[in-house]
Amino acid sequence: MRPPYLLLDVDGVLIPFPGADGSTPATHARHDVVPTGRSADDPVTVWLDPAHGPTLMAVIRTGLFTPVWCTSWRQDATTLIGPLLGLPTLPHVDLPRPQITTSHPNGYLWKRDHVDAWLGDTPAVWIDDDFTGLDHAWARERTTRGAVTLLIQPDPGTGLQTEHLIKARAWAERLLAVRTGATAAPGETEAA
Repeated sequence: MRPPYLLLDVDGVLIPFPGADGSTPATHARHDVVPTGRSADDPVTVWLDPAHGPTLMAVIRTGLFTPVWCTSWRQDATTLIGPLLGLPTLPHVDLPRPQITTSHPNGYLWKRDHVDAWLGDTPAVWIDDDFTGLDHAWARERTTRGAVTLLIQPDPGTGLQTEHLIKARAWAERLLAVRTGATAAPGETEAA
């Protein structure tokens, strides 16, 4: 039985968006990286919390999830962001580079249709800062048809917090208990 996916976004989750005054959380350290297609003379500055690496590794080591990048950083998440946090090489959802002016061109997160096709019927926790009500309805529908889905939406100004990973881990432990027959199926909808 395949463990559920843990889909991880980067921007707004691991890299918080700066405040109106340009500030970032004091916990985050500055790094300059060169994404694919950019010149070394034109790096991108990112702010990462060094505590995220060990916290994510503790969750990954449980074996409760198959961790996967789900970000517009695509493969660069594994080659640029992950190493700065001490994360192993992780697969990524191969998202397209759409020509859009909003992250919700159809009223929901632009990644969702690609993620839905990629996931198939596999349960998943998806951590992203940019869900809409339509994404939460999609998660409830997937859960109803047996592909249990939990959406976790950090505040993009502060990003991923320990309580988000505690929630994801508790969800996966309940799912495992249901799959092994230790408990009855949870009564609540798993979209949060």
